[in-house]
Amino acid sequence: MVVELTVPTTPGQVFAVLADGWSYPLWVVGATHMRDVDDGWPAVGTRLHHSVGVWPLQAHDTTEVVDVRPGEMLELRARLWPTGSARIVLALHADSAGTRVEMDEFADSGPATLVPRVVQDMVIAPRNRESLARLAAIATRRGGR
Repeated sequence: MVVELTVPTTPGQVFAVLADGWSYPLWVVGATHMRDVDDGWPAVGTRLHHSVGVWPLQAHDTTEVVDVRPGEMLELRARLWPTGSARIVLALHADSAGTRVEMDEFADSGPATLVPRVVQDMVIAPRNRESLARLAAIATRRGGR
Protein backbone atom coordinates (compact mmCIF):
# COMPACT_ATOMS: atom_id res chain seq x y z
CA MET A 1 0.00 0.00 0.00
CA VAL A 2 1.34 3.36 -1.00
CA VAL A 3 0.68 6.05 1.59
CA GLU A 4 0.79 9.67 0.54
CA LEU A 5 0.68 13.14 1.99
CA THR A 6 0.74 16.57 0.41
CA VAL A 7 3.36 18.82 1.97
CA PRO A 8 2.91 22.59 1.53
CA THR A 9 6.44 23.21 0.25
CA THR A 10 8.60 22.43 -2.78
CA PRO A 11 9.94 19.01 -3.79
CA GLY A 12 13.43 20.44 -3.32
CA GLN A 13 12.70 21.33 0.28
CA VAL A 14 11.26 17.86 1.00
CA PHE A 15 14.22 16.22 -0.70
CA ALA A 16 16.61 18.33 1.39
CA VAL A 17 15.27 16.54 4.48
CA LEU A 18 15.69 13.14 2.78
CA ALA A 19 19.24 14.14 1.80
CA ASP A 20 20.09 14.91 5.44
CA GLY A 21 20.91 11.43 6.71
CA TRP A 22 21.34 12.67 10.27
CA SER A 23 17.65 13.70 10.34
CA TYR A 24 16.23 10.18 9.86
CA PRO A 25 15.54 9.46 13.56
CA LEU A 26 13.49 12.68 13.63
CA TRP A 27 10.98 11.48 11.06
CA VAL A 28 11.35 7.71 10.51
CA VAL A 29 9.17 5.98 13.09
CA GLY A 30 11.24 3.30 14.82
CA ALA A 31 14.68 4.76 14.07
CA THR A 32 16.03 5.77 17.46
CA HIS A 33 19.71 6.58 17.02
CA MET A 34 21.89 7.54 14.07
CA ARG A 35 25.38 6.05 14.46
CA ASP A 36 26.90 7.27 11.20
CA VAL A 37 26.05 8.53 7.71
CA ASP A 38 28.30 7.59 4.78
CA ASP A 39 30.02 10.44 2.99
CA GLY A 40 28.11 11.32 -0.17
CA TRP A 41 24.68 10.37 1.20
CA PRO A 42 22.26 9.98 -0.62
CA ALA A 43 24.35 8.70 -3.57
CA VAL A 44 23.62 5.17 -4.76
CA GLY A 45 25.40 2.67 -2.51
CA THR A 46 25.80 4.98 0.48
CA ARG A 47 24.34 3.90 3.81
CA LEU A 48 22.85 5.15 7.03
CA HIS A 49 24.03 3.30 10.12
CA HIS A 50 21.22 3.44 12.67
CA SER A 51 19.65 1.74 15.63
CA VAL A 52 16.04 0.71 16.06
CA GLY A 53 14.18 -0.15 19.24
CA VAL A 54 14.26 1.13 22.78
CA TRP A 55 17.43 1.05 24.83
CA PRO A 56 18.72 -1.40 25.99
CA LEU A 57 16.91 -3.54 23.41
CA GLN A 58 18.30 -1.84 20.32
CA ALA A 59 19.38 -3.48 17.07
CA HIS A 60 22.08 -1.89 14.91
CA ASP A 61 21.23 -1.94 11.22
CA THR A 62 21.85 -0.10 7.97
CA THR A 63 19.79 1.46 5.19
CA GLU A 64 21.32 1.74 1.71
CA VAL A 65 20.44 3.93 -1.26
CA VAL A 66 19.36 1.77 -4.23
CA ASP A 67 18.35 4.59 -6.59
CA VAL A 68 18.02 8.36 -6.41
CA ARG A 69 16.74 11.21 -8.54
CA PRO A 70 17.29 14.39 -6.50
CA GLY A 71 14.07 16.28 -5.97
CA GLU A 72 12.01 13.39 -7.38
CA MET A 73 12.68 9.99 -5.81
CA LEU A 74 14.72 8.09 -3.25
CA GLU A 75 14.73 4.29 -3.15
CA LEU A 76 16.19 2.56 -0.11
CA ARG A 77 16.85 -0.94 1.14
CA ALA A 78 16.55 -1.15 4.91
CA ARG A 79 17.86 -4.16 6.75
CA LEU A 80 15.33 -5.59 9.18
CA TRP A 81 17.38 -8.04 11.21
CA PRO A 82 16.42 -10.84 11.77
CA THR A 83 13.50 -10.65 9.32
CA GLY A 84 15.45 -9.72 6.17
CA SER A 85 15.20 -6.39 4.39
CA ALA A 86 12.60 -4.00 3.06
CA ARG A 87 12.47 -1.78 0.01
CA ILE A 88 11.25 1.78 0.58
CA VAL A 89 10.43 4.15 -2.27
CA LEU A 90 9.75 7.83 -1.60
CA ALA A 91 8.43 9.63 -4.68
CA LEU A 92 7.94 13.42 -4.80
CA HIS A 93 5.42 15.05 -7.16
CA ALA A 94 4.96 18.81 -7.43
CA ASP A 95 1.35 19.93 -7.49
CA SER A 96 -0.62 23.13 -6.88
CA ALA A 97 -0.69 22.51 -3.10
CA GLY A 98 3.04 21.82 -2.79
CA THR A 99 4.56 18.34 -2.97
CA ARG A 100 2.69 15.06 -2.94
CA VAL A 101 4.94 12.53 -1.23
CA GLU A 102 4.24 8.86 -1.89
CA MET A 103 5.85 6.22 0.30
CA ASP A 104 5.83 2.51 -0.48
CA GLU A 105 7.49 -0.10 1.71
CA PHE A 106 7.53 -3.87 1.41
CA ALA A 107 9.66 -6.81 2.53
CA ASP A 108 12.01 -7.91 -0.24
CA SER A 109 14.16 -10.58 1.44
CA GLY A 110 14.12 -12.95 4.38
CA PRO A 111 11.27 -14.50 6.35
CA ALA A 112 9.12 -11.34 6.19
CA THR A 113 8.54 -12.03 2.48
CA LEU A 114 6.39 -14.99 3.55
CA VAL A 115 3.89 -12.54 5.05
CA PRO A 116 1.26 -11.64 2.42
CA ARG A 117 1.60 -8.10 1.10
CA VAL A 118 -1.89 -7.18 2.36
CA VAL A 119 -0.83 -8.11 5.92
CA GLN A 120 2.47 -6.24 5.54
CA ASP A 121 0.49 -3.18 4.44
CA MET A 122 -1.81 -3.32 7.48
CA VAL A 123 1.22 -3.24 9.79
CA ILE A 124 3.39 -0.80 7.84
CA ALA A 125 0.86 1.78 6.56
CA PRO A 126 0.06 3.44 9.93
CA ARG A 127 3.77 3.78 10.74
CA ASN A 128 4.50 5.25 7.31
CA ARG A 129 1.61 7.74 7.60
CA GLU A 130 3.14 9.01 10.84
CA SER A 131 6.61 9.10 9.24
CA LEU A 132 5.27 11.25 6.39
CA ALA A 133 3.58 13.60 8.86
CA ARG A 134 6.92 14.04 10.65
CA LEU A 135 8.77 14.52 7.35
CA ALA A 136 6.23 17.20 6.38
CA ALA A 137 6.68 19.02 9.68
CA ILE A 138 10.45 19.17 9.24
CA ALA A 139 10.32 20.15 5.55
CA THR A 140 7.84 22.98 6.08
CA ARG A 141 9.62 24.41 9.10
CA ARG A 142 13.09 24.26 7.54
CA GLY A 143 11.95 25.97 4.35
CA GLY A 144 9.17 28.23 5.52
CA ARG A 145 5.56 27.87 4.44
